[in-house]
Amino acid sequence: MMNRWMSVVRQSPNGVDAWRAARLSRLKARRKLWLEVHAWLGLILGFFLAIFGITGSVLVFYEEIDDGLNPGIIALAGPVEGQAYFRPVDDILEAARSVMPNRAQIGSIVYPRHDRRAYQFFYRVATDNESTPELRHVFVDPYTAEVTGTRAVIERGRWIPDGFVPFMFQLHFALLAGKTGVVVVGIMGVISIISVLTGLILWWPLTGNWRRVLTIKRNASPERLNHDVHQTFGFYTALILLAVLLSGVYMNLPDHFKAPVKLLSPDSRTFTDNPQSSPAAGRSPIGFDRALAGVRRRYPEGRINGLRLPEGETGVYTISIRDVPGLSRFWSERRVTVDQYSGEILTVHDPDTRTAAGDTFLDWMWPLHSGKAFGWPGRILIFFTGLACPVLYVTGVVRWLQKRRAKKLKIRVPDRRPA
Repeated sequence: MMNRWMSVVRQSPNGVDAWRAARLSRLKARRKLWLEVHAWLGLILGFFLAIFGITGSVLVFYEEIDDGLNPGIIALAGPVEGQAYFRPVDDILEAARSVMPNRAQIGSIVYPRHDRRAYQFFYRVATDNESTPELRHVFVDPYTAEVTGTRAVIERGRWIPDGFVPFMFQLHFALLAGKTGVVVVGIMGVISIISVLTGLILWWPLTGNWRRVLTIKRNASPERLNHDVHQTFGFYTALILLAVLLSGVYMNLPDHFKAPVKLLSPDSRTFTDNPQSSPAAGRSPIGFDRALAGVRRRYPEGRINGLRLPEGETGVYTISIRDVPGLSRFWSERRVTVDQYSGEILTVHDPDTRTAAGDTFLDWMWPLHSGKAFGWPGRILIFFTGLACPVLYVTGVVRWLQKRRAKKLKIRVPDRRPA
């Protein structure tokens, strides 16, 4: 009966106009609700989103910046006469350990990405508070196996880490507030995703005037210009912002993020792989050099990027290789685990060995967040998207103040219509 009535209404011109007017009225009513949600989320979180955007734009080039700010420590002069080749990794490891305290635990090692960069060691030092260990860096010259410098990233009693790049990282990922800050930033990322989605709802033109929402009007009033800048910047960066925010949530709240992925893709190797070394009486670890040599014999192509030491008796060597030719058109990385006693390759994780959608989804999180998935164009795109965040915050606040001022003026102006 209702469908028949709607059909009759739509068949008459006046009925069509009435139906469209009623529908538009309902949409506008909902729009007011979304506007309130979007405005308050922006006012509360917009300042922090601007911080994340600015620091994220800086960190797009963190390697280049770190090199430029630390000559002689990270950026080196290169090989000198008689030292054309890198020293063995085990020698580099011994040099790094020589300046570490006894309780230090090495987390990962960044391999020099070119012949004029030092090895970078990330290590933790246990403190009285087990939940908050200290985090430090050690840099070692690959040609001489000499320590070139150290710096504290997280240290008890200090809020500000050593170095500009560590400061930017801690501000970006934790607001300089340690583990609590990491969780808070992750929650902010979730709420920011909601803010972006409500912004897209508000951007959608109810009357179909697409030109108005896709362009900035020329010679517009300051109020209209501010509105157009906020609207157009928000739309053109929305998709990238959603990808960056989603990947950021993954990095700050990995366990919470992986739970739904595991539910939807339980066969992902991320959850099923558990490589372990096989200790036996009389056998000792083979050392990183032998483990690395075995991997390079099998996989000679690509650039060594990162190394991880075994943790405990059943731990494994992990070797990351990037820029592998023919592996992927975008993010080309291969991770190999090696038995620390036999040198046997246990697992190989790369685009060719993924078994489920969950693997691909999780593997893309860091490349998307950093922009490295698409090389220099991707990094530049992420850089400008980050800079759009403070623009969106400032124009959003200005728009809110404009509406508030207009509302006050409307209340103050008396009704002068004749009785």
